[in-house]
Amino acid sequence: MADHVPGPQRAAAMATLGAASGIGMVAGPGVTGLLVAHSLELPLLITAVLPALALLVLWRWLPRSEQHANPPTGPLKISDPRLRRPMAVAFCAMFSVTIAQVVVGFFALDRLQLDASAAARAAGIALAVVGVGLILAQLAVRKLGWTPQRLIRAGCALSALGFASLLLASTPWALWAGYLLGAAGMGWVFPSVMALAANAVGAHEQGATAGTVAAAHGLGMILGPLVGTLVYDLHPGAPYLLVAVLLVLVALWPARAPVSALEVRRVG
Repeated sequence: MADHVPGPQRAAAMATLGAASGIGMVAGPGVTGLLVAHSLELPLLITAVLPALALLVLWRWLPRSEQHANPPTGPLKISDPRLRRPMAVAFCAMFSVTIAQVVVGFFALDRLQLDASAAARAAGIALAVVGVGLILAQLAVRKLGWTPQRLIRAGCALSALGFASLLLASTPWALWAGYLLGAAGMGWVFPSVMALAANAVGAHEQGATAGTVAAAHGLGMILGPLVGTLVYDLHPGAPYLLVAVLLVLVALWPARAPVSALEVRRVG
C-alpha cells in the first residue's frame, strides 16, 4: 500500500483494508454458527483452507517489486525518532482494545447483573458491534479526507467518550452503545497510525516500519489483558476509566514537526 498509494491517500486506502477486516470480524462468528450445525470440525477445516487460498491470491495478484539499488541509509532502528509517535499510538490503541475485549464478559456479569447465559450473549453482541463500528468508521475515512494526525486525535477522543460512558452503563444497550463508539474511534486510529508511520519514512524503509508498528501492536496485545484484569479487581469500571484517560492523553499529545532522515543520521 505504501509503495503504490501517495502519502495523502494512504489513510483512506489503509482504512479500506481495515474495513475488510471488520467485515471478517462480523461475518466469521455468524458463518461459524451456521457451519457447526452440520459439523463441529467444518469451521476448523475452512479456517485451515482460507490462509492457503489467501496465499494463492497473493501469489497471483500481488505486484512484484524489485530493489535495484542499495538503500541510502542503514537498517531502520526501533528507536528511530520518526517512529516514536506511531509506535506509541499503536501500542495505546491495541492496549485499549484488548482490555475492552477481555473485561466485557466480567462487566456484563458483575455490573449489569446478568446471569451467565445472558452475560455471554451481551458480551458476544458487544464484540459483534465492534466489528460493525470498525467497518462504518473506516469506510467514513475515505470520505473525510482528513490527515492521519487529525484522524488519530478525533478517533481517540471518540473512543475515550465511548469507553467512559460505560462507567454509567447499567443495561446491555448502554454496553453496546459504548462499544460501538469505542470501536468507531479505533476505526479511525488504526489505519491512521499505519499511514502516519508510512509517511514518516522513505520508500526503502516501509517493510521495516510496518514490522516495527506491528511489534508495538503485539506489545499492547500482551500487556492489555494482564493490566485490564488486574485493574478490574479494583472496580468493574476501572479498566474503562484507564482506557479513556489513556486515549485522551493520546488525543492531546501535541504534534511536532516531522523528523527528517537527515536529522536521524545526524543523531545516529
